[in-house]
Amino acid sequence: MYLIIIKSFGKIIRGDILKAFKAYDIRGVYNKDFNGDDVYKIGYFLPELLEARKILVARDVRISSSEIYNRLAEGITDSGADVYYLGLATTPMVYFGTAKYNFNASVQITASHNPPEYNGLKISRTDALPVGYEMGLNKLEKIIETQNPIPAKVKGVIHDFNYQEDYLNFLNKYKSDYSNLNVAIDSSNGMAALLLEKILGDEFIYINNIMDGNFPSHDPNPLIEENVKQLKELVLENNCDLGIIFDGDADRVMFVDENGKFISPDIITAVLARYYYLENNNKNKVVLHDIRTSRAVSEYIEKLGGEVHMWKVGHAYAKLKLRMIDALFGGELAGHYYFKEFYNCDSGILTALIVLQVLKELKESGDKFSSLIDSITKYSFSGEINFRIEEKEKAMIEIKDYFAQYNPDRILDFDGYRIEYSDWWFNIRPSNTEPYLRLVVEAEDDILLNEKLEKIKNILKKYR
Repeated sequence: MYLIIIKSFGKIIRGDILKAFKAYDIRGVYNKDFNGDDVYKIGYFLPELLEARKILVARDVRISSSEIYNRLAEGITDSGADVYYLGLATTPMVYFGTAKYNFNASVQITASHNPPEYNGLKISRTDALPVGYEMGLNKLEKIIETQNPIPAKVKGVIHDFNYQEDYLNFLNKYKSDYSNLNVAIDSSNGMAALLLEKILGDEFIYINNIMDGNFPSHDPNPLIEENVKQLKELVLENNCDLGIIFDGDADRVMFVDENGKFISPDIITAVLARYYYLENNNKNKVVLHDIRTSRAVSEYIEKLGGEVHMWKVGHAYAKLKLRMIDALFGGELAGHYYFKEFYNCDSGILTALIVLQVLKELKESGDKFSSLIDSITKYSFSGEINFRIEEKEKAMIEIKDYFAQYNPDRILDFDGYRIEYSDWWFNIRPSNTEPYLRLVVEAEDDILLNEKLEKIKNILKKYR
């Protein structure tokens, strides 16, 4: 661990924790990018930042989560605030409790989909609104850099606060009779395993459904193809109607069809529209999706009578925008799905229950899930491709300037650039935390897709 000496108000400050402050949360390799002393200071100064005297705290099953909880709780109580401790929980459980029980601050200790050596803190404020870097983490970072904790004369108290039963009751409202379905579920040894069998019983085929912070079967990131291999094989071996896989903290979920084919997560946003508009005739037609989402999704939703809005990538942005436009639900290419009835927050298990409802209706009418996906998916889609580039801004501008000269239908610039033509489009955006540019390209066919993809790659060569 290195030290950076900073003169600020006469104090000597460790600089390595600055790496852990990300766009959406605080996250890194524990005892490298941040440590227990850093967590103590976060706990101490958080009540002041969010004007909260009661902090809801929970954790995932990672090996370091218990130690981080102890240091966080120590910091919170030394500030004079109280800790309401939920214990082991999914991240959506924490969002639910924050909003339902009127907490002005909450912390979920998790590193979501990252490998086991990582950990972090997802912080929310009143109404389960996210505290991202631009929404408060920057202020917390500055306080930690410039101030030292002075324990309060009267320490706060730690309360056990378990509302799992209330959360299960909420989810059970979306449960149906699935006796006609054959489904395989991979919990990735993460937090979904805490709840799934309590909701779905033993009707389905479960793998990696024991919580284990070492993630022995595979890393808890379903966006990496290797991590879905086991589920694909299980679906094919058992002639399943669907495969479902969760990430480490169960705020994200992804799906495999009956042919063992991974379904691009943005397409599931359209599946949710089918549920809300066709099967439930919902009057609110407003939907949000991120800037990387396939054109096929908006076309399908609009055909059903929906009103589609596009916005920035990331839950810290999506949750605010959902409230602003009063959206019924929203979805992202990364597998986050947000619901107005869930305090505008994301929940992997809630999404899975809704998708199972759609699957049930399809099977009862003799259709397969792949048929629905094929009816939505029209175009050739690259998925998200990462390029390691230090001069991200310069590279993006060159790409934008090059393609802008060919009379695009429109150029969107609120999250990198999305440049659209009648027969293809692309989005190129910078990573908020790493030296990467992220690219998505979609076209009417594979030939056009590969042609445009190669052109963009050739422009980027000089920056790599």
